[in-house]
Amino acid sequence: MQIGLDSFVATLADPVSGALVDPALRLRNLLEEVETADRVGLDVFGIGEHHRQEFLDSAPVVLLAAAAARTERIRLASAVTVLSAADPVRVFQEFATLDLISGGRAEIVAGRGSFTEAYPLFGLDLRDYDSLFDEKLRLLLAIRDHGRVTWSGKHRPPLRDQEIHPRPLQNPLPIWVGVGGSPESVIRAGSLGLPLMIAIIGGQPDRFRPLVDLYRETGSRSGFSPDRLQVGIHALGSFATTTNEARDDYFPGYERMFGQIGKERGWPAIRRSHFDALCGPEGALIIGNAEEGVEKILHYNDVLGGIDRITIQMSPGTLPHKAALEAIRILGEQVAPEVRRELGKSVNS
Repeated sequence: MQIGLDSFVATLADPVSGALVDPALRLRNLLEEVETADRVGLDVFGIGEHHRQEFLDSAPVVLLAAAAARTERIRLASAVTVLSAADPVRVFQEFATLDLISGGRAEIVAGRGSFTEAYPLFGLDLRDYDSLFDEKLRLLLAIRDHGRVTWSGKHRPPLRDQEIHPRPLQNPLPIWVGVGGSPESVIRAGSLGLPLMIAIIGGQPDRFRPLVDLYRETGSRSGFSPDRLQVGIHALGSFATTTNEARDDYFPGYERMFGQIGKERGWPAIRRSHFDALCGPEGALIIGNAEEGVEKILHYNDVLGGIDRITIQMSPGTLPHKAALEAIRILGEQVAPEVRRELGKSVNS
């Protein structure tokens, strides 16, 4: 199993002091976090894409390229690329360039986005939410798989025997489909034989097992071998020496971020008791000491019938930078090695 991190580069006011986070400092801290993840042996670091005041990830490929220049081994991915609001030609060119800079470590996780700000920002009609993504995903795959592309569609001018450059080192450049729980999206990923990344930010992980089964069944019926049908999980989490320290550091930013989003979407107020329940053995949040982190990741793997990757997002709010670096060290030096040992035992038994 690959184990890594995702970041949305949150820049909310400090939940304790109320002071605004300095954007330049936050980006310097981000790059130190990626460097640390690389140094402690984590497999992948993903950066999201949002077009809101509270995030600094509106240009994720720029951030990933900066990270590529400061790392050696870790894979660098989007989390997710809002493909519906982008030009697939430019997306491919940007990630192909990142792949060249990084020595073949770039990956695209393509999705529709959990927020809608990108649609009016780029002059798109939200009513085309699904058709935009479907058409652009298929064009992106055509560009990836063919040196010359002839294509026509509804949402972009046609291409006529057009070469797209540069070409990446990896052949093929990895493209995942990121989903939040839509069966239609899961079916699309399976029918195309693309790896699937599921965001699980609440509830209980076992509720997503039907989606994983649907994906694998669809992929199998479409003629793809099981090793082609990879499943990844994006989950919220953090680690510290003690359970209470991990939860106390994480909760203020979590409460602020989800409270703000909740006001926009009509969700109930965030309560500490609900947060603590989600941190429990059956809940979605992976927050605690190293032992609890191992147990929760193995729980995800068990209830979902085996997963190939898990990336943990530590930035739904403003986790203090020092605490974030310590959490990354715990994940890379304690949690990940033990998870791999336990999975190795089950394979060899």
